[in-house]
Amino acid sequence: MTIDGLLQKMAEAGIEHDPEVIRRVYAYAEAAHAGQKRDSGEDYIQHPLNVAAILVDMDMDATSIQAALLHDVVEDTGVTIDEIGELFGDKVKELVDGVTKLSRLSFQSKQEQQMENLRKMFLAMAHDLRVILIKLADRLHNMRTLKHLPEDKQRAIAKETLDIYAPLTHRLGMWKIKWEFEDLSLRYLEPQVYYELVDKVAMKRQERESYIREVSDILRNKLKELGIKAELQGRAKHFYSIYQKMLNQGKAFEEIYDLMALRVIVETIQDCYEVLGVVHTLWKPMPGRFKDYIAVPKSNMYQSLHTTVIGTNGEPLEIQIRTHEMHRTAEYGIAAHWQYKEKGPDDEELRGKIAWLRHLLEWQRDVKDADEFMENLKVGLFEDEVFVFTPRGDVKNLPAGSTPVDFAYSIHTHIGHQCVGAKVNGRLVPLDFPLKNGDIIQIITSKQGNGPSRDWLKFVKTTKAKNRIRQWLREQRREEFILLAKELLEKELRKQNLEVHENLKPDVLNDVAKRLGMVSMDDLLAAVGDGKITPGTVVSKIVGEKEPERKKAQTSVEKNLPRRAKHGVRVRGVEDLLVRFSRCCNPVPGDAIVGYITRGKGVAIHRVDCANIPMDSDARLIEVSWGDTEGDFYTVEIEIVADDRVNLLTDIMNAIAGLKLYISAARANTKKGQATISLRMEIGHLEVVQEAIRRIRKVAGVTRVYRASRGGRS
Repeated sequence: MTIDGLLQKMAEAGIEHDPEVIRRVYAYAEAAHAGQKRDSGEDYIQHPLNVAAILVDMDMDATSIQAALLHDVVEDTGVTIDEIGELFGDKVKELVDGVTKLSRLSFQSKQEQQMENLRKMFLAMAHDLRVILIKLADRLHNMRTLKHLPEDKQRAIAKETLDIYAPLTHRLGMWKIKWEFEDLSLRYLEPQVYYELVDKVAMKRQERESYIREVSDILRNKLKELGIKAELQGRAKHFYSIYQKMLNQGKAFEEIYDLMALRVIVETIQDCYEVLGVVHTLWKPMPGRFKDYIAVPKSNMYQSLHTTVIGTNGEPLEIQIRTHEMHRTAEYGIAAHWQYKEKGPDDEELRGKIAWLRHLLEWQRDVKDADEFMENLKVGLFEDEVFVFTPRGDVKNLPAGSTPVDFAYSIHTHIGHQCVGAKVNGRLVPLDFPLKNGDIIQIITSKQGNGPSRDWLKFVKTTKAKNRIRQWLREQRREEFILLAKELLEKELRKQNLEVHENLKPDVLNDVAKRLGMVSMDDLLAAVGDGKITPGTVVSKIVGEKEPERKKAQTSVEKNLPRRAKHGVRVRGVEDLLVRFSRCCNPVPGDAIVGYITRGKGVAIHRVDCANIPMDSDARLIEVSWGDTEGDFYTVEIEIVADDRVNLLTDIMNAIAGLKLYISAARANTKKGQATISLRMEIGHLEVVQEAIRRIRKVAGVTRVYRASRGGRS
């Protein structure tokens, strides 16, 4: 390809352009790539020239052609994106930037780099669709010249093409490029299969072409009698399509009959349906093999009538009927509907035809894991679709195998969350019922429902449904994770002989959260509870690397010494006596308390109703009372018994929100529909505990709440 050849192609295609501008862009690209060679040995400038030529075949505008000539200069030479803007304008700059990979940034893995490159491409594509068309032309020329690369690179590029770019061309309705992507990918991924198919198809080509000519003559003569102008074409099934049919249906090559189809191209939509009637009078149609993509177009704008008939030789023959405009759209999809030349880049009709892109961008912004991103992307670009209807007659297109839950989330996230049942064509069906073309779906919702179930993830197909369910489940478990994290951090601090209350203060945890790149303390705790960050990591950030050892050394001396009277407890007639609080009953200010004189450990403080007070000698009991407890905190544990349900723990936590208490640990067990929850809290007075118990008793499903007492002797 030469620059003169490119300009001639543009002129023949009727693309408005200034030849001098195109030559100037070409000269700049040629100078930037000077001395660079492709793996084939040819000058590198041949690649951008051929990419530009592919865009000319798509009938793209001059700005796209300029960007194609420059699409590799930023990535592969010393040219900056700002230089492109200064020399050739902002539009060319934006397009070149959109297709430029993030190769100069560092990533943890190739998967992460691939994810970020695709994310960047989709964001640029949402702003200007020409970005993806240039990228597809770039990939197509690379695939056409893939034979010059080592085998491992051939397979890697072919797999990415088959996984991402072929489905993307399907979404954009670019069938001609899609078929070439798939056949070339098969050639490098399964070379033996590919070349066997090539040989087998070639052996019977003459026979099939003769049959198609015979059928075409019969139909052409009939249409001529009726005065219907039509162009008839034979279309060979592409190799990847044959391979997939053999694979999915377990058939040998000799068992596949529809290796060729007949395409009829007419002037008007009315002609399409008239031709359909003629076809069905000439040959017997096969039941269930008629599809009307004119009345209900595919989401990628594809329109045609498809019918399969029993031909003159008794074998099935597929016939496609479409207008010239539909044919252009089927070949080049979104490129055939390009409106920049007349209407500018904000053409609403054009954007409406690719509404799926908005959904693609919705989930990809939040996905951080590279494997999850690639999995979701493949689902988001999934090839097969079903078309279903709302009760009002609106059409929804969903991936094949979608369920009423997928449909509910396609309407609105809240509809999905509140979905409790569904009717398909007026009949109640299970939520995992696979939808079929033409089904009318009615979703039954309930605001009092339990919300999404984790089981839904086993059968939903759409990326939106999966992500919304996962997000909801994460939010519901967030409170549980936060409570669990507090318990884990407390254990870790005690293990290192560190003070608990001071080190778990909100300002301390917020500081650690920011140092770990998180927004708030709750984000940090949720990550600890979810196992994404270890308690040891957080504690090391709280006290520093040397602080735990210092604390440990200091407290190792003190831990065996009984605490002196504190927390405002007074022992009658005695000053500065050693006291400790018994953990069996955890007395708090406001409780009636009594002291028990231990051997060598001072006085143990119990609640007077504690069943664990040793009763061997009343003489060892001593009168004690509460003194000044302002600003002190005491540990108390309460037990909750309730009917198990979704959001139970969240509702309990909401009920006691606002009270002056700190939840340091929470444990929950469920058995046969009943939940038992233990909450350990730090409080300042008995009244706080009593108010918490009163509030919890009002929570739906709670049957019993009480302060816990531990068995055993103090």
